[in-house]
Amino acid sequence: MAVGKRSCGGGRRGGGWWELRPLVHLLLPLCVHWIAEEMTVSVLVDITTSALCPGQSTCPEAIYINGIQQTVVGVFKMVVLPLLGQLADECGRKPMLLLTVSTTIFPFGLLAMKQSKEFVYAYYAIRTISYIISQGSIFCISVAYAADVIEDSKRAAAFSWITGLFSASHVLGNMLARFLPEKYIFDVSIVLLISCPVYMLLFLSETVKSTPKQDPDSSSLGKIAKVLHKRYDSMRNAATIVVSSPALRGISLVSFFYELGMSGISSVLLYYLKAAFGYNKNQFSELLMMVGIGSIVSQMVVLPLINPLVGEKAILCTALLSSIAYALLYGFAWASWVPYLSASFGVIYILVKPSTYAIISKASTSADQGKAQGFIAGVQSIASLLSPLAMSPLTSWFLSSNAPFDCKGFSIVCASICLVIALCYACLLKQEESPSQDMPDTEDLEAPLLRVTQCSN
Repeated sequence: MAVGKRSCGGGRRGGGWWELRPLVHLLLPLCVHWIAEEMTVSVLVDITTSALCPGQSTCPEAIYINGIQQTVVGVFKMVVLPLLGQLADECGRKPMLLLTVSTTIFPFGLLAMKQSKEFVYAYYAIRTISYIISQGSIFCISVAYAADVIEDSKRAAAFSWITGLFSASHVLGNMLARFLPEKYIFDVSIVLLISCPVYMLLFLSETVKSTPKQDPDSSSLGKIAKVLHKRYDSMRNAATIVVSSPALRGISLVSFFYELGMSGISSVLLYYLKAAFGYNKNQFSELLMMVGIGSIVSQMVVLPLINPLVGEKAILCTALLSSIAYALLYGFAWASWVPYLSASFGVIYILVKPSTYAIISKASTSADQGKAQGFIAGVQSIASLLSPLAMSPLTSWFLSSNAPFDCKGFSIVCASICLVIALCYACLLKQEESPSQDMPDTEDLEAPLLRVTQCSN
């Protein structure tokens, strides 16, 4: 049960940072966490390639391991992500946040100690477990925390600032990676990662009041069976909600094909750029900074201004069109400067996610917000686990000397077909307003992750 207090009519009506004041002790450690994670992205390609394929510019083994990792994470995320959301509702936001932000410390600690082949394999194994627990869940639980303490009318502005801070953190992380010597990157990252859960433990307030456990005398086996039955009923209920709504059904197809294409591209992109153009951590950091800086402006300034004028569907279609251009320019890149041009389209395609969330929210009742968002997140997880099955072998084949024709980015071109299909479904999308808002049952264990607290008066 969320215990955050919000007023309906009174209070200051400032914008921007004012709405984020109740979230300072959440956003500060999260920004540090995102910076620490992002600063390792550009250097990981060089480390894994040199450890697994010494002396080579391309490394099929690293590409395959990344694909396997993404597939395994996608399989388990379909179960773990809704479970963590449920636990965040029942046990509290703070313990789940402490758990999820702590998991990254261990895999990065391995690479901070040593970067040999054995340690890289161990990194991949532990990082896979870390991704299963933390990937996606940190943001979802953070949004739920924000929903507990931000009043309804100001949530959209607050959420746009949160996503903007996420992009700003990525920019700062890539700046550190660009100018720090490679040997210090993981050491600095570990210090930052350890500081995050410590800060949360000391300063973050809980917003959920734990409910007393029912049936204290029931057996453990009975409790497990009961939980599994409730999870099955919850998933069936969520599927019914999505399938019965044309808007939710359409946006789930858009999300599936978009994630199928973009997750495939992101899993192989840096390895492709290293093999095709000899990029190193400096070029990777520059590309990621370009996208991050543009994303800050588009999410924190452009989106709030144009959304009332054109609506979510128009923004979604424009962003999907931009993602197609992004993929095709990378796939057909003929010179080392073309990826920089392609990265500039990231400023626009980054708006796919917030516009998708808004469409889902509008088509769902307050009691079904969490179920609808969670079900479509599960659909995206299915797409993310399927894409490496094709992208990893196809990328390795066309980067090798045995390619049937000279197009090193052919796999990325193929992924763009999925983005075209997503655009077609987006154009056919029929938006609908949410049905009558029913009061959520506070005793129901399937209460949505993003619960809307009614005003007392």
